[in-house]
Amino acid sequence: MQNDHVRLRPTETADLERLFQFQLDKEACYLAAFMPADHANQEAYRAKYTRFLLDPGIHMQTILLGETIVGSIARFMREGDAEITYWIDRSRWGQGVATTAVRQFLALETTRPIFGRVVSDNVGSRKVLENCGFVQIGTDRGFANARQTEVEEYIYRLA
Repeated sequence: MQNDHVRLRPTETADLERLFQFQLDKEACYLAAFMPADHANQEAYRAKYTRFLLDPGIHMQTILLGETIVGSIARFMREGDAEITYWIDRSRWGQGVATTAVRQFLALETTRPIFGRVVSDNVGSRKVLENCGFVQIGTDRGFANARQTEVEEYIYRLA
């Protein structure tokens, strides 16, 4: 897969329907782990992300492959620290889309340091962060709604 066709653009309200569909994938939810308890509630999703689009503290971009929406990426603030989050359509996993999108996003979003959190067994997402220069700096534990259990999470930092 050629990743020169991956590009980012600001997320629009019209994107939310497609982005919502990605988070209904059970395997993707399992690996993401930290999902809202009502992640399958489309109305709640739309209300939440519509608020996010209006929040100047959140930088959201839609990931496109050609003209097709294949994911989302964002910077948000958690306890005063910038964090990155992304979601890629599972049909695009393993094709370098996430790594390309994260690199492009980091060129747009220059807040540093920026942190990333990944459940410990999400090897693909760990590799994406590491390939983009993030370094693991610690671990945390938390309850993951998608798994209904407590899991270990790796904390990454890009200076």
